[in-house]
Amino acid sequence: MRDFRNIIFVSMVLVFILQMVLMKEDAKKEAQLAAKPMIALSTFSLYDIASHIARDSVELVMILPFGVDAHSFEPTPKLMAKIQKSSLVVYSGAGLEPWIEGFEFKQDVINMSKHVNLRELIPTEDEHHDHHAHDGEACSHTGVDPHYWLDIANMIKATEIIRDALIKILPVNKEIYENNAIAYIAKLNSLDKEYKKEISECKIDTIVVNHNAFSYLSHNYGFKVEALSGLSPEAQPSAKQMIKLVKHVKEHNIKTIFFESFVSDKAIKSIATEAKVSVDVLQPLGNITDDEAKKSLTYEDIMRQNLQKISKALQCN
Repeated sequence: MRDFRNIIFVSMVLVFILQMVLMKEDAKKEAQLAAKPMIALSTFSLYDIASHIARDSVELVMILPFGVDAHSFEPTPKLMAKIQKSSLVVYSGAGLEPWIEGFEFKQDVINMSKHVNLRELIPTEDEHHDHHAHDGEACSHTGVDPHYWLDIANMIKATEIIRDALIKILPVNKEIYENNAIAYIAKLNSLDKEYKKEISECKIDTIVVNHNAFSYLSHNYGFKVEALSGLSPEAQPSAKQMIKLVKHVKEHNIKTIFFESFVSDKAIKSIATEAKVSVDVLQPLGNITDDEAKKSLTYEDIMRQNLQKISKALQCN
């Protein structure tokens, strides 16, 4: 009986010691996390850059939750408070985050659109009509394509900006950040070469999408874009535009047309049915889906998926 009590006592002591060790480890992890600077980034492409350069040396905050449309996102007060605690905030700019207007930052902040080359776009006839019909309402997409991260040259510029900002915050990691940035830029340059090679000789020169978010890709790699809703993903396509697109698809022997993950596919699927073609998803990378996040897909991964789909749609050799 005494031996049994001794066993129980020893077991209780061991459990207590284990709990104390685990508590100390948790406290250590919390202390380490608290010691790390917090960096908040508003879009996936910026987050991807920072995660490759900084790795686990900082706490990264993705302002736009995975699976949420960038165009309609509004941060909660709790998230805004977390942003205020960050040592650095990097946001996309170019009208993509209307919630940023009037927000007073207490720390370093980078509007990345000020450091990259933006493309001016001319609205379609339908968008001109819609703009006049809604007197005084501003559209964040009118005139400028904010999807500048689809230009690899812009991604390289953004990488250099984020690298320098991280070095400023943690100069002790200067060499690490510089080397990580070099490796990341090398991947971007390789990706650019793949696009140029894959989309060099194609039977078709135009892709059809529901929202014109791909002007940077089309401009850089020599193809055209026909969009159902022009510059704004929220715009309702007119019957005239839908008929025009069906005619274009049939006349140019297009086999596949595209929609985006966060935009209704109803209209584009209607066109596909009428024109008897297939439908696929093209990712403009304003954000990624929950499923893509679970698979830990990177900017490079998704851009390669886009390349395969565009190459197939354009019937490239």
